[in-house]
Order: sequence, then structure tokens, then C-alpha cells
Amino acid sequence: MISVKEALENATKTGGKTGLNCIAGLIETTAVEQTAAKSSEEGMLAGVPVLVKDNIDVEGFPTTAGSLALEDNMPVSDAPVIRNLRRNGAVIIGKTNMTEFANFVSTKMPGGYSSRGGQVIHAANPKLDPSGSSSGSAVAVAAGIVPMAVGTDTSHSVTACAMNNGICGLKPPAGTLSQEGIIPISKTFDSAGAMAENVTDTLKLYSAMRDEPLPEIKPTPASKLRIAVNTANGHMNSEEQKAFFNEVIGTLKKNGAVIAEVNEPPTPELPAIMKREFGPGLAEYLGKHNAKLKTLKEIVEYFEAHPDTMMRYGYDLLRGALYDESEEASVEEEYQKAMKSRAEQIRKVTEEIADFDAVLITGPTYVNHLCGLPTITVAGSSLDSNGVRQALMLYGTDELRLYAAALTVEKLLNKKSS
Repeated sequence: MISVKEALENATKTGGKTGLNCIAGLIETTAVEQTAAKSSEEGMLAGVPVLVKDNIDVEGFPTTAGSLALEDNMPVSDAPVIRNLRRNGAVIIGKTNMTEFANFVSTKMPGGYSSRGGQVIHAANPKLDPSGSSSGSAVAVAAGIVPMAVGTDTSHSVTACAMNNGICGLKPPAGTLSQEGIIPISKTFDSAGAMAENVTDTLKLYSAMRDEPLPEIKPTPASKLRIAVNTANGHMNSEEQKAFFNEVIGTLKKNGAVIAEVNEPPTPELPAIMKREFGPGLAEYLGKHNAKLKTLKEIVEYFEAHPDTMMRYGYDLLRGALYDESEEASVEEEYQKAMKSRAEQIRKVTEEIADFDAVLITGPTYVNHLCGLPTITVAGSSLDSNGVRQALMLYGTDELRLYAAALTVEKLLNKKSS
């Protein structure tokens, strides 16, 4: 496991502006070392260095969501998930860069870009998309800067970032972790999430973020696994990805797992829900903090007043979430309709997959996030043609069954690759 001293050196050498640009800033070295000395013998993460996405409050360190509009936002206390990490011995060494406002600024903004931090670079190949919006956290782990990092996920911001960078990422069931002290997009979908190189360490980080730790989780015997394969949009994957998924499914079958197919495509509820919840949620967060700007309207006006620095890729998502009184009734109607449809999707999806330990995603979908289901990315040791560890994504209705299945799938992936 990387020490605090090594992590600080790694972050300084490779994580800054001249390297991968995944580090938004580091906490002053002496303070970190003092914390490390106190944490070295206590808790499940005793002395483990952890980086935190820059939309989560860390006391005495700015929380900006990657935006110059919020660079004066200095929290006076830790977010609850950070308090829990410290209680369990983790040493917070700094913040990671991210896609600005968690990728809710512009449909044209590349993953990992922000007005405050610039562009995050993929750890394995600078030509690749580092993904969004927890890109800095994923790259920091993939590059070996830290063993663990915290991200946030509204729709694939932890899980897809982890998958695209060849590491493990976990988004827990909706509502499991406190959202307090985190710059929001949607109270319905937002969650902090855990990232590490493997499933075991990711579960350990997630357990330390919780108010109560996870129970001990052991791998499910492969012969007892029941895996559903979500075939929705599988045709959109590259031939290399299709071959990888087919090989994984073949390995599972060979080891006695029961495999079935489901088709759970994305449905259109997310945008309406996010549009309705973003502005009020942001105002609630900013109302408890000392940033000068307090509302979405003021932030949009800041963007418009600084087009050269703030609107390099436009601001259609940010501006689209701002509506006036004349639009409020129609936005609310659309929101209630979407929430009703979401409730029906939750009923339908959970009923369909209730008997399975996990569902393997083989094509673009966000049905798992729409339904608030726990999701985890599992990486093997084999590399794809871009030099990135091949990975897959699993979701399910029961998080303990899902994580037990993920441990088994990871073991099979690494056995296959050895």
C-alpha cells in the first residue's frame, strides 16, 4: 500500500499541471503528516492516503466543483463521508480535478475539463478520454498516485470513469451515503462513490465512508452465481469490447454460473429530474457556505460575464436548468411525470432481476442509476489495445450479493488473464 509520503510525492510529480493534471490541490504537507501520525494505528484505513473529488467538502480547503465561479467557497467543516473516512484512519491529502459542475455545464465539454483545473489527462494514453466527471479521482488511482480516491456519481461519473481508466469504482444504493456537504446535481441520483485498483480495496473505502461498516463479504462460489446479461445497446460497443464481454460470459458459464439475458435500455426520465432538482439543490448547498454566489442564476450570470474563461465549450446544460416563474408549472409537471415513470421503472427492473446476483452491462445504459441500484466496475489484469485494463460493470438489487459476485468475477478475470 502506498504511504502518505509516497502519495504526496506522486501527486506533486505526476498529478499536477505538468503531468496528468488530475490534482486540484494538496493539503499543506505538515498538516497531512500530523494527521498521518495520529491515524497510523487506528481504523480500517489507518494511515491510507486518499484523494477527494473537488465537489466534496474538506475542511479548510476550497470546494469548487472545478469552477472559477466557486473558487472562494471555503467550507468550515468536512462532509459527513469525509468525517467517516477520517474516523476510520484515512489521511485526506488533497482534491482531484473533475469535469466542471460534475459534467452539468455543456454537452460539448470534454470529460475531465473545468475552467479552474483545465484538462485531466488519461493515465494510460493521453489520446483517450479520461471520462467524466470523477476523472481526476479515477486517473489518480489508475496512475498509482494514491491507492484510493473518492468520487461522486449522478449517472456513471464514478462507474464509467473507473471502467474507462481500468480500475474499480462503486456507486452504492441511492440514499446510502449522506449527500450533505457535496455540491449537488440531483438529490434523487447523486451519491459519493469509492475508487481503488481492486474490489477488495474499493469495498474497504466504501465501508469507511459509511456511518456503519459493511459486514464481511466473501466471494460467491462461481458455480452458484446467477448473472443476467443486459443486452440493451450492446451493438454500440467496439468489436474489442464485444469480444471481451463474450469471453467473460464464456468463462462464467465454464465455471458453472447460470447466465440469462435481459433487455433494460435507458429511459428518458433523467434530464427532467435533474433539471428540476439542480437549481434548488445548489441554492440549498450554497446557502450553508461562504461562497459569494448563492444561486444558479448568479452562477449563470458569472459564466455570461466571463465568456472567454467560462464558456469555452458553451453552457447549454447549466443555462437549461435555469427557468423563470412562467416556466415553473411546466417544469414541475414534467418532473412529476418523470418521477412517476421512474417509480414504475424501479418496480419493473427490480422485479425482473430480483433472482440474480448481478447484471452485466454490455451496452450504454443508465437504467441502474435511474433506479438507484448499487453498481460496481470490475477490472482484470489483461490490457486492451490502448493499454488500459479491461473492465466491466455490474449492478443488482441487493448490494451485498452484488459485491460478493464482483469479488468472484474479479478472481475469474485475473485467473483468465494470468
